[in-house]
Amino acid sequence: MSESTDHPRPSAPRKERGDVGDLFSGGRLIAVPRKVARREQLLVHLAETLFTVDREYTEPEVNDALRTVHEDCSALRRYLITSGLLTRTRDGRSYRRSTTTR
Repeated sequence: MSESTDHPRPSAPRKERGDVGDLFSGGRLIAVPRKVARREQLLVHLAETLFTVDREYTEPEVNDALRTVHEDCSALRRYLITSGLLTRTRDGRSYRRSTTTR
């Protein structure tokens, strides 16, 4: 038997779990992913980079932080709340980053 001269093709680099750099251009979020798992990665990234665990935020502060990456701050805020990464008081006056880890 002769050895094959075919060389394996280099595979594309695999995305590391939680790597969301390809979702941004110039520091701005290009689009919110439709796939739930990918969107969850983005939300974890946003929660960890934009909000501190031991601090309360007002809704305008949350909106301002989210606007640094995307204009649709209300959608991002809603996703963060429903995913449990941000918590909100019943009256909606105060927000906190969740202390749960993923």
